[in-house]
Amino acid sequence: MIDQNHIISITILALILVFSFLGLNNYKTIELFRHYPYEESRNKSFYRWITCGFVHGNLMHLLLNAFVLWQFGFIVETIFISKFGDGNGRLIYLIIYLAILALTCVPSYYKHKNNSSYASIGASGAISGLLFIYIYFFPMNTLLVYFIPMPAILMGVLYLGYSYWASRNTNDGVDHDAHFYGAILGLIFAILMDKITL
Repeated sequence: MIDQNHIISITILALILVFSFLGLNNYKTIELFRHYPYEESRNKSFYRWITCGFVHGNLMHLLLNAFVLWQFGFIVETIFISKFGDGNGRLIYLIIYLAILALTCVPSYYKHKNNSSYASIGASGAISGLLFIYIYFFPMNTLLVYFIPMPAILMGVLYLGYSYWASRNTNDGVDHDAHFYGAILGLIFAILMDKITL
């Protein structure tokens, strides 16, 4: 039986798994889906700001994002449903997830739109947003970071600091900008959601 309370998270997770496995077995799928600023700036293929979040470059990348989505997305979806009701809560959750996914592509678009060798894939930006929505609502909950227990808010500060530093000082092929801005957007949406009543 499908868990109706987490139907949006389950659907997102299923699509990520399906398209990522397709991409891992057929690179043309990744070429079609990836965030590729050089191509986007010339052919206006901005659909990639959404599709890039449904493919991953390797199994470890996929499993890590799937695990974090499963751990935190389900809880965040429940928060949205509790606040806005079944229909509205699910819809708002989906819109915010996709908005974070798309908006995290904007900084790298402007940074790399003339760089034909840059491309990015993965749901990490959007999932960072979900993680920080969780941190906003449960700042003192204990999270395990590399098996080290710490309050969620401390983990959030360390994550933001590292992502900011790495986006400016590393060239490891990871889109640290997406991680950083996804986290910031998650906090912004969490604050707005906390203040809005439908």
